[in-house]
Amino acid sequence: MVNSKVSKNPRGKNALASVQRTDRTRTILIQVGVAVVLVGLIAAIGISIAVRNAEKNDPGPTPPIPSQATADGIVGSLTDNGSIRLAKAGAKTVVRVVADLQCPACQQFEALNGKTLEEAVASGNTAVEYNIIAFLDPNSGGNSRYSSRAANAAYCVAGSDPAKFQKWLESMFKQQPPEGAGGLPDDKLVQIAKDAGYTDPAVGQCITDHKYDKYVQKVTKDALNSGIHQTPTIYVNGQQLQPNDLSPDAFKQKIEAVAK
Repeated sequence: MVNSKVSKNPRGKNALASVQRTDRTRTILIQVGVAVVLVGLIAAIGISIAVRNAEKNDPGPTPPIPSQATADGIVGSLTDNGSIRLAKAGAKTVVRVVADLQCPACQQFEALNGKTLEEAVASGNTAVEYNIIAFLDPNSGGNSRYSSRAANAAYCVAGSDPAKFQKWLESMFKQQPPEGAGGLPDDKLVQIAKDAGYTDPAVGQCITDHKYDKYVQKVTKDALNSGIHQTPTIYVNGQQLQPNDLSPDAFKQKIEAVAK
């Protein structure tokens, strides 16, 4: 006798389930693939942003100020705030000069007190720290960025021979261009350096390559963030001097009083 019962699991139903499983597997694979692509894109975007931020915040090379004593016993160094420090061993008084090489008031201060600072370093009693910043680029005229280029030159020459730095600085202020005139071109900055005794071709290359431009921007930003909003700003042993302290006699007396 033939069994006439109908199968509870017909082939058609199995085929349908198989197709549905295949579709679910395909959907899952597509979703996984999309997720992998999205994760890759997010990672790539994150890496790109991180790279851009790193480049933006990169201070560039740090100027290597020679620390060997000169024939006069003057030692150069770089302070934590980016100042070019000139001193003999045992100097107890510290004068910090925050200046922009495009600043007319800084030019006046140098004309009145530059010699006093040279004598103070030479005496061995005083260390002078030149904190050269560049916040007057907009006053240079056009896109010349004279303040930044001049500050870069300061690090170039100090990195070659700090003993000549004060003479170079005097010359730079004497030849300071008028505000809005476009600033001095790089070849003129190279010539000023040569006239001050910086004849090494590497110094000229450093000036024209703007080697320390990123470092200049960092030092400037740090100075402004510290509360300095005008130049010159002068400190003696950490105490900020007032405008009436900056006349030649008053300034010299201030240094001498602190040195005692």
